[in-house]
Amino acid sequence: MYSRKAISRRDFLKISALATAGARVALNAVPAVAQDKGERPEQAEGVAVLNPCNRVPVSLIIDDSTCLVNMAHFGIPQFAEVFPDSYKQDWKKLPREIPDSFVRKFGHWCREHGVKGKYSIVPYPACVGWLDRGLPGWSKKELDESIKLVRELMMPDWDIHPEMVSHTRVIDTKTGRPYPEASGRFMENWGWSQDKSADELTDYMSYALRILKNVGLPCEGITTPGGFGNRNRANLARATLESCRDVFGAEIPHYFRDLFTNDRSVAPLVQYASGLKGENPKCVVSIIGCTGDWLGGWDGLKPGSVDKHITEDLAGGRLPEVIAKGEPAIIVCHWPGVYFNGEEIGFNIFKEVVRRLHARYDNLLWMKQSEIARYWAAKELTQIEKQQGRISLKAPFATTRFTIQVRAASQGFPKLTANNRRVELRQVKAILKLESQSWHRGDGNVTICFDLPKGSSTIEV
Repeated sequence: MYSRKAISRRDFLKISALATAGARVALNAVPAVAQDKGERPEQAEGVAVLNPCNRVPVSLIIDDSTCLVNMAHFGIPQFAEVFPDSYKQDWKKLPREIPDSFVRKFGHWCREHGVKGKYSIVPYPACVGWLDRGLPGWSKKELDESIKLVRELMMPDWDIHPEMVSHTRVIDTKTGRPYPEASGRFMENWGWSQDKSADELTDYMSYALRILKNVGLPCEGITTPGGFGNRNRANLARATLESCRDVFGAEIPHYFRDLFTNDRSVAPLVQYASGLKGENPKCVVSIIGCTGDWLGGWDGLKPGSVDKHITEDLAGGRLPEVIAKGEPAIIVCHWPGVYFNGEEIGFNIFKEVVRRLHARYDNLLWMKQSEIARYWAAKELTQIEKQQGRISLKAPFATTRFTIQVRAASQGFPKLTANNRRVELRQVKAILKLESQSWHRGDGNVTICFDLPKGSSTIEV
């Protein structure tokens, strides 16, 4: 059993409402995260795979975002229809739109400060309209320009995820219409996904992915809305693997399902690895957030807190706890709370969080979720052998900034050969100066950072 802090992301949002609706999910019944690792190669002792460039990855996950539609305004009345005792927000006072002017402002600020992460695009937002067909209430030109803005401004620094299809009602993929029953059993956030097979979930996820493919927004991962798949984790992971590979040919699919704000590890989980010695290796990576929704709330009605992330003296808060462990510090928020009904309270909180992080740390590396997933897949699935001063690596997946450390008595320069081609390495004087194709010597160790190719590499130290 887990304490409230250990419960996974937005577990059913309003847990008391589930009992009322007969969903029969109790607070203390939330299961542990499934971790079917699949295959694992041998990795020699004495060779440590460090974080990329020996830095700590940081990232921002944005949920409930899409083009133009304010998911809080349109989603709350649908939640209230199912759980009237739990959703009493005055949704009519919330703006119907989160404008592209704010997306542009936010995106440019993040680029200037090096921020990267994940940005959801709900394909059929709250059943208002389809991104590949039209949004009633907005012109075709407005929708096309909004999608173009995401493609050109956000995508270089942000992974795009569908957050299932509507984030509210479950869609019949045969008809494209919501199921007629308005109940927790037929809401994406709640019951429908809990007993579906991997094939059924794959069909549903693929439906969402194809809408984004139709508008030119490629995806390597998926975000689950609310409690989607919370009690069906094995099939959720398999369905992510199959749907992302099928629709987009994603080599390393990933998904965001969980966050933990206690002392539990938030390192990514590399799952269902197979075929590592063949031409078609597979795996899927579960990305785990480390904060609560502490910017402005999913509905944009309750201001968040800078100090919960990192305190004014830069010593306390959740992010320093995670960074001290060397695990990815992944902040989680919701787009309506960032916009905060035009007041931008969540955005301003985030700006201060970033300022404090950059003031305290010089060893952070902002990364997209796909970059973190790829690195962790390479970290765990690369075969590593060591014979005296020679290290041999066989990687099923390539990644940039792959960083290893080994004890080395020799004062010679390390030599790297990747897929039978010699790669020049340059020496740096400080370990935090490491970047691709460089190395550092200190404290009896040699640390090497390089772009790891798929296939065979050797290092002589």
